[in-house]
Amino acid sequence: MQGSKSTQRTASFQLILETAEQLIGEKGCRQTTLQDIIDRSGLSKGAIYHYVSGKDELFGLILKARMEAVNERFERAVAEAAQGEAKAPIQSIARSMVANAGQETVSSKIFTYLLSQIDNPKVAAIMHDVYEYSLQTSSRWIEVGQKAGAIPESVDARQMANLFVVFMYGMRVHRLIAQDSGTQLTEEDVFRLLFRTLV
Repeated sequence: MQGSKSTQRTASFQLILETAEQLIGEKGCRQTTLQDIIDRSGLSKGAIYHYVSGKDELFGLILKARMEAVNERFERAVAEAAQGEAKAPIQSIARSMVANAGQETVSSKIFTYLLSQIDNPKVAAIMHDVYEYSLQTSSRWIEVGQKAGAIPESVDARQMANLFVVFMYGMRVHRLIAQDSGTQLTEEDVFRLLFRTLV
């Protein structure tokens, strides 16, 4: 993946991400094309292809950017929390998990779109890259909590991170399937589960 070499946030790259997200919100993933992004952003075709080789790769980078945003909120919560205090950082993760799992969110639309094409080897590689990025980020959250004395050292960070990712993906699929059946998890539900599991 060209874009994964560096997700440095140049102004052009940020504009590409924001434009793609706007178009996905308006038209959905299938109807959004790179030409639409070129037309709306005012960037050249070369500028787009400097960062990505195609639409699916761009969509994968948006998912990673969303995970980066969750991580930034987590890091702010950690910086503001007292040593050994886990409530605020875990609450920031729970809030983000619920917000990103909504059926109409751009990240859920992208996740569903890419998952529907998982039999395409290129898309499978993109999804694997997003999964690994999510796993590494989640693992760092556990390690940060352990260093701060908020999470016991006995917790296997990689295994717990794997469970986090399974839960995040499962919650997203659940919201798509269950829709408004009254069985949706709230931020408080997710927080309580994470807090009991980790602390």
